[in-house]
Amino acid sequence: MSRIKACFAQLKQQNRKALIPFFTAGDPTPALTVPMMHALTEAGADIIELGVPFSDPMADGPTIQRSSERALLHHVGLKDILGMVREFRTQNTTTPVVLMGYANPIEAMGYETFAREAQAAGVDGVLTVDYPPEECAEFLACLAQYDLDPIFLLSPTSVDARVAAVAKAARGFVYYVSLKGVTGAANIDLSEVKTRLTKLRKQISLPLGVGFGIRDGAMAKAMAEFSDAVVIGSRIVQEIERAPAGQVTARVGALVKSIRTAMDS
Repeated sequence: MSRIKACFAQLKQQNRKALIPFFTAGDPTPALTVPMMHALTEAGADIIELGVPFSDPMADGPTIQRSSERALLHHVGLKDILGMVREFRTQNTTTPVVLMGYANPIEAMGYETFAREAQAAGVDGVLTVDYPPEECAEFLACLAQYDLDPIFLLSPTSVDARVAAVAKAARGFVYYVSLKGVTGAANIDLSEVKTRLTKLRKQISLPLGVGFGIRDGAMAKAMAEFSDAVVIGSRIVQEIERAPAGQVTARVGALVKSIRTAMDS
């Protein structure tokens, strides 16, 4: 059983929902990435979504775009990030790690090389924003060969054919984008998200996580009422951006702990 599947199975037994924080590897500095990962798990994260910095992150709003720019200033690349995951695994062998990014760095490394090295490092899942399921059969085959879960996005505008394709190809969980827009946008309609998830469950048996626009414990708790996981990214990256040097991991840990407490209340 994969770490992601085991995580959701355990949470279901506990009647709890997964908290999945996101931040960009290498932001604010490469040296803080592994300590940040440990701080997130200590604060109550169930799965870590680790962003792979990219120069043209089309799905991301300005906050996460800036985090990519900061990481790229330190020349953080995909091989560096796999090394960070490998270091994290020396102390934590249970928390699932999902890499979220774009196709270009993976294609530069090569599908099989990436999949082999990601598995060896301890990566559990891969969310590649610009790989729709109907256009990445070779990549999916490599992920399957190395027991990596392909995770896909669905949105309010996803048509039935795309939902069916994701239902067939995805493993681990499916990430539902709660609104029409980029990461960090606002104005989530909870009733609309609930209606959409209810419909998606008729086609998808995997856990459904919801992200984009979730900014605090109250919103996370409300979303957890009808989703299997809550993904929080831009708000965490804002905390990284604003925190004084020397206080970044503590500030992010406190934020994530407050969200976890709200979700469990």
